Amino acid sequence: MTLKFNPLFTVLTVVLLITEIAIAYFLKDGFVRYTVGDVLASILVYCAIRSCCSTKAVRVALTALIISFTVEFAQLFNLLDLLNLRANKIASIILGSHFSIEDLIAYAFGIITIYFIDITYISNENH
Repeated sequence: MTLKFNPLFTVLTVVLLITEIAIAYFLKDGFVRYTVGDVLASILVYCAIRSCCSTKAVRVALTALIISFTVEFAQLFNLLDLLNLRANKIASIILGSHFSIEDLIAYAFGIITIYFIDITYISNENH
């Protein structure tokens, strides 16, 4: 893996970040807030990695999935409480507040989606 700026994935990262912030700010519950937000969050992680790292898409996908799952499992172990950050709104939004199997499924769906979009339309990788 080498560090290399990718303008397309940088733009995607910024657009996804703004979208995630808007979802968190304007929507307090519902399918878009929880499920679509989690799908987009994992895609955001993938795009952020691709924006600065030049490596195979499958490696980025696995790394992004591991990061997403790690954040979710941190919720299972109450990381916010362990770090005394439960009252911090930004930390709660970024790290989440409760563990959910459905979130893991949403993350996996997001990574699979962006991976196939990347290898099919963006990087033209065959693996």
